[in-house]
Amino acid sequence: MNLAYYTTRLGANADAIDSFVSHIGIAQARWKPAPEKWSMLEVVCHLYDEERFDFRQRIDYLLHKPGTEFPRFDPVVWVQEHRYAEQDIVEMRTLFRREREHSVSWLAALESPDWSASRDHSTFGTLSAGRFLASWVAHDYLHLRQMARLNYEHLAYTSGEPLDYAGVW
Repeated sequence: MNLAYYTTRLGANADAIDSFVSHIGIAQARWKPAPEKWSMLEVVCHLYDEERFDFRQRIDYLLHKPGTEFPRFDPVVWVQEHRYAEQDIVEMRTLFRREREHSVSWLAALESPDWSASRDHSTFGTLSAGRFLASWVAHDYLHLRQMARLNYEHLAYTSGEPLDYAGVW
């Protein structure tokens, strides 16, 4: 496991996430392409909560609290419980960024972590600390793709112009 690779990717992904939202106002941040879809603001809030309550926490449990049950969480429920749509995009960007910096520092400070430390999961099989770390980076990529799509769809919505000349999505 090349920890430096993963921490570098997590840091670069934070930069990319920040670049998707640094130029938008609150109207675009709260805009949704459909009622059941997430807004850019909701994505950033989700990433902030995931940073605190999912990947880092689960890796910590596997490495330092073996046998301790993971706290339960439900990211879909968080949208309402944590009132994502009411948050401020600038504040959430800052909070996410700060939390990601904490995560990267925490990871870099680990001393001889056992990336094979694992537990069984009823849906995903054996989940190791290394698998969580790789999935953390992959999770960013999925949301970066979502954020690119939200920017594209918002442009289509606000421009009123066909975007087919740009190419096929």
